Amino acid sequence: MRILLSLLAGSLFGGGLFISGMTDTTKVQGWLDVFGNWDPTLAFVMGGAIIPMFFAWRLTRGRTPLVGGAFPSLPRPELDHRLITGSILFGMGWGLAGLCPGPAVASITYNGVEGLLFMAAMLTGMGVAPVIGRNLDRLAATA
Repeated sequence: MRILLSLLAGSLFGGGLFISGMTDTTKVQGWLDVFGNWDPTLAFVMGGAIIPMFFAWRLTRGRTPLVGGAFPSLPRPELDHRLITGSILFGMGWGLAGLCPGPAVASITYNGVEGLLFMAAMLTGMGVAPVIGRNLDRLAATA
């Protein structure tokens, strides 16, 4: 049952990314080009994600998921060096490639060699991130 629901949720998510244009790198880069040929249509995609999640976080309090252990806790609202560094690196990668992890996975079947290269670079970054994070933690503790 869990695998079936995961497949359904992943398919719905990937289909939504494709239909909304989040897998089109030129559309994403157009969204980020606020001082050039700006394309504001992805604001509706972001609003379509943020608004339901606002209510979902409130509706899950005291409930348990149908499958799985427990709902994740709310993220901490503090700004630390990990969040700032990660946000900068994410934004740089998103702006340069026009993809973030979700759309990259959704577009891997039709994005050719560029898509595979991006996935390899993304997975490498995910593997290296914990090591860099520990070093940043160490530097922050001594500062």
